Amino acid sequence: MNYFPEEVLEHIFDFVTTHKDRNSVSLVCKTWYKVERESRSRVFIGNCYSINPERLIARFPRLKSLTLKGKPHFADFNLVPHDWGGFVDPWIKALAKACPGLEELRLKRMVVSDESLELLSSAFVNFKSLVLVSCEGFSTDGLAAIAANCRHLQELDLQENEIDDRRGHWLSCFPESCTSLVSLNFACLKGEVNLPALERLVARNPNLRSLRLNRAVPFETLQKILIKAQHLVDLGAGSFVCDPKSEIYSKLKNAILKCGSIRSLSGFFEVASQCLPAIYPICTNLTSLNLSYAPGIHSNELIKLIRHCKKLQRLWILDCIGDGGLAAVAATCKELEELRVFPSDPFGPGNAAVTEEGLVAISTGCPRLHSILYFCQQMTNTALVTVAKHCPNFIRFRLCILDPAKPDPSTDGPLDAGFGAIVKSCKHLRRLSISGLLTDKVFLYIGRFAEQLEMLSIAFAGDSDQAMLHVLNGCKKLRKLEIRDCPFGNLALLTNVGKYETMRSLWMSSCDLTLEGCKTLARKMPKLNVEIINENDQMGDIPNDDQQKVEKMYLYRTVVGARQDAPDFVWTL
Repeated sequence: MNYFPEEVLEHIFDFVTTHKDRNSVSLVCKTWYKVERESRSRVFIGNCYSINPERLIARFPRLKSLTLKGKPHFADFNLVPHDWGGFVDPWIKALAKACPGLEELRLKRMVVSDESLELLSSAFVNFKSLVLVSCEGFSTDGLAAIAANCRHLQELDLQENEIDDRRGHWLSCFPESCTSLVSLNFACLKGEVNLPALERLVARNPNLRSLRLNRAVPFETLQKILIKAQHLVDLGAGSFVCDPKSEIYSKLKNAILKCGSIRSLSGFFEVASQCLPAIYPICTNLTSLNLSYAPGIHSNELIKLIRHCKKLQRLWILDCIGDGGLAAVAATCKELEELRVFPSDPFGPGNAAVTEEGLVAISTGCPRLHSILYFCQQMTNTALVTVAKHCPNFIRFRLCILDPAKPDPSTDGPLDAGFGAIVKSCKHLRRLSISGLLTDKVFLYIGRFAEQLEMLSIAFAGDSDQAMLHVLNGCKKLRKLEIRDCPFGNLALLTNVGKYETMRSLWMSSCDLTLEGCKTLARKMPKLNVEIINENDQMGDIPNDDQQKVEKMYLYRTVVGARQDAPDFVWTL
């Protein structure tokens, strides 16, 4: 194709949309590299320390959309110190100088300051989309700057963030000329909301299709919003508490009847179960339902609700639904593709409300299921074998037993056979999380059969270094490996160091690594950053005792060397 003019190549490359395929295109030849470089506008960076912003901008001068991730995934489980890093400030400053055409920014697990948001709001004239997921460090003052200054804003999506809610009037900062909003999500905010400003904002944005409210938005305001936004496709309700005999309830029922385009429903932070029948009319066409933040909806009400949701493809739910509720899901939701069951009280005593019976029911009744996250108290090999038989199309299988080293209760033995059946049957499995009593044998199965596996999470599993070696030697496409509380030491870490060049990252905490092993790895692989996280020693000096146990190690590929913002308790070898 080199005989095509560059303009034609650029047009052809426009049809190559995935980041992975664009990367492959750039490796074909110098001409393709040049054309891809100059035409690429969307970039994904899975680790903000794998490259610096200056190098990124030099590589892609026409950047318009950037997705950037900061802290390791285990930060979601409080295993990464709060002040470890992941600062977005240098990125926004560099982009402000060199990429004035930036339109979209998506950040995950990063530290975001109000100053960064203020600069973002003023530096990019055509800025349209800001998505913040599991970020921290900013307040509603920063959101006020985004609202006031981003005149072409189409999307503001705030998910699972820690936000300092200093005032409830940031919504009033949207100018009267703001009519471009398509998506607004502030469900994670905990503070009060300027309700009149919210109603006016919704009323003057006719293209609004996704709106997710926080718990401070009452039933009465929701009713008024639905009257003004009848074309919503995605709705996140706030407080759903009202007297079902009241006039407000009747008005909301009538408003919902006119919202026939809603396909996704979430929220319900506070709910009165007697009010739930009001949403039954829109359940018929729902494809996505997220009730993972609705502990007020109990099993019987959930079952009644689910029986109206025959077109569901995606369901996030709390384990209070029970095995009976999951059986109702299996009987009703034949098109279900993704299921997540979260613990309603992960640290509470007693038995979980779902068991292996619920998982088996789902696998038997939902043949299209390809992604699952399932929290439970116990699991059996028989159940996992049944799941593998009925759902061979899994691409994501994450099982979290709350007692992480618990054996199969029916045999008191390990769960090796069950997880072995999963990796043998599910040929396209890309992400796997395992828990329960597990020996080296299950890792032999994973290394031998999980040919497409890209991310593996391990906790409290294995007998020896050989378990980790089975994975490193066998999983050719593995990109992220995260391990905690496993008996893997220097031998496992150092036997196949070449593997790390093809991976994005390796996390090991509470294993059997020593400082000597990590130093040896750093010497052998100088293009990798090997970080030791020692929260108990903040002096900044690496100790001389090479036999000292390493509590946490984070290894990742980088093209720019050691980072400059590491705190004292992070040693880069």
